[in-house]
Order: sequence, then C-alpha cells, then structure tokens
Amino acid sequence: MTQPTDNTREALLAAALNATERGWHVFPLRPSSKQPALHGADRCRQTGDCANGHLKWEQRASTDPERIRTCWETSTANVAIATGPSGLVVVDLDMPKDKDCKGSSDAPDGAAHFAALCERAGHAVPDTYRVRTASGGQHLYFTAPPGIRLTNTAGTIAPLVDTRAWGGYVVAAGSITPAGAYEAVGGPVVAPLPAWLLSILKPTPKPSQAPSMAVAGQSRRYADIALASEVRNVTRAQLGEREAKLFRAARALGRFIAWGDLPRSVVEQALQQAGESAGLPPSQCRATLRSALNWSITHNQTRRNTA
Repeated sequence: MTQPTDNTREALLAAALNATERGWHVFPLRPSSKQPALHGADRCRQTGDCANGHLKWEQRASTDPERIRTCWETSTANVAIATGPSGLVVVDLDMPKDKDCKGSSDAPDGAAHFAALCERAGHAVPDTYRVRTASGGQHLYFTAPPGIRLTNTAGTIAPLVDTRAWGGYVVAAGSITPAGAYEAVGGPVVAPLPAWLLSILKPTPKPSQAPSMAVAGQSRRYADIALASEVRNVTRAQLGEREAKLFRAARALGRFIAWGDLPRSVVEQALQQAGESAGLPPSQCRATLRSALNWSITHNQTRRNTA
C-alpha cells in the first residue's frame, strides 16, 4: 500500500538528514525516480548557487541540515548521495538484465561475480554498510583512500559490478521507486576500501624507465613466447576452468605490458579471442581481462629477470 504523502515526505527528509549526519553530500532526485531534480545548464538562470556560473549536481550537493530541511519539507524528492565529495567509493552489484542472461533465471548476478572475484583475490567479501536496491541488487559502501581520486567504472572489476566515486552518485537508503525501496541492510559501519580492490580501481601508473636495448630485446622475445603459450592455454581450457585460466593468463602477461614489452591492446585482443574461442561470453572476457591486467600492471612496475 502506498504511504500517505506526509509520511513519505517525513521519511525522505529523515533519509536525507541521516546521510548528512554521516558527512555525506546529498541532493534531490525527482520523486519516485533516480534522475536528478536540479536544473541543467540549459535552464540555468545564473542566480543563487549558480550566480558565478552554472553548478552541476556534484557541486551543489550539500551537508547543511537547514538546506536539507528546506528542500525536503515541501517535497517528496528521492535522496541522492554524491559519492566523490562524500569521500565514498560505492560498489554497485547489479542484477542481470534480460539481454545479458538470455532468458536463464540461473544467470549469476553482480553479487555472485563479486564473490568470485574476492575468492580469486584470496579475500572474503568485505563486511561494510550496504544498501539493497529496488531491483534486488546491492550497494557496498567504502571510504575512499586519501590522496587518490577514483572515478566511476562500469564492469571493470567484474561483470555486473560497477563503482561510483568522483563523477557519480547513488540513490540513498529510504528512497522509493516504482520498482521498490532502497533499504539499508547489515551493519552501519562503512569500511575502508580494501587495498586489493584499490589496486584494481586506481589509475594505471606510467610505465617505468625503459631498459637497455639488449635486455629489452631478450625480454620482448620471451614476452612473445609467453603470449603464445597463454593463448593456447586459454583456448584449450575445459568447462569449469575457462575463466580461471583467462584470469591467470592476464595476470601473467600484465607484467610485460608494465615493462613495455607488449602493447596492452595486443594482449587484450589475443586473450579476448582465446576466451571467446573457449566459450566465454565476450562481456565476461572483457571484464576479467580488465581487472586482471590492471592488477598485474600495478604490481609489476619493477622489471625482474624473466629467464
């Protein structure tokens, strides 16, 4: 049953104030929607907050309780949290869409893919504040690491797993859409972003200084041999081991990208074709390759003896 308007307004005001009490910057969404309710640049009158130029939602998100009360006391707007200004990184575990699961109700969701990623990394699924979304997915909240500006990702770490940081926002617990409500589940504590997950998400550093010509030539020959070997291993992988072999191959070859011996595009294309030949979906190959290569490149900045 739909709640009376007054009750809905009070609940949404409470949700916005609860978020600001945590130091999170919020702004209004359209009622029963996930779309920002703030005006765009084309309708900006250059007044108020925008007196010195149009401000986007990320810049206008606020932690001021009085400002929040003024907005939500007369509105049933849903609540958005601007993740970047709030010092948050939110991992969005989505549900499979019809076009992704090809009619199968057994298709893994984002939570399953993320759990598999955690297992491969040798860690348990992080225990942190989480929100169940209207679609049945989950938002895992983490505090952002200091000194590193992370941005949004889509499928970078695993299929159906996105992240929201600078440039992004999430719908806060307490908001309501036609598909259902956003509800806080689990404990209230927001954990720091795990180091192993940060290694996947942070920007790829610049390649280290090039080695001597003799060392470079030897390493490139070794890299070509390694690439051919890993492509064979992935192509011949059997059911049940295909993603694991693709993941290990990308981890093994990422060091050659970091050292400048192989272009990333060459490695990605070769392993993408090998994974698809083994029977993996293209989107799953791309996501696995991105996360494994990002990790390997980050952790192999210093050249080692490959002989």
